[in-house]
Amino acid sequence: MLNPASIMKIMSAKNKFTGNHPKFEAFIRAVLGQGIEEGTIIEITVQKPEKESLTTNIKIQQSDLELMEELKAMVR
Repeated sequence: MLNPASIMKIMSAKNKFTGNHPKFEAFIRAVLGQGIEEGTIIEITVQKPEKESLTTNIKIQQSDLELMEELKAMVR
């Protein structure tokens, strides 16, 4: 179990992240609001300054959805 000081530290870091990247939180909320279903493809690209970008993707499987549900239950 997390102690209250740890929770406050995490919330502070989350608020700073959201302040620095407000569009990202809105994007995540929109995606999760529509729901993730089996067959959904999630793609991530990392672009470092003056370097080649790296891209990967995953196709969501039923077992991935089950894992997400287990993680949500742990947080509640």
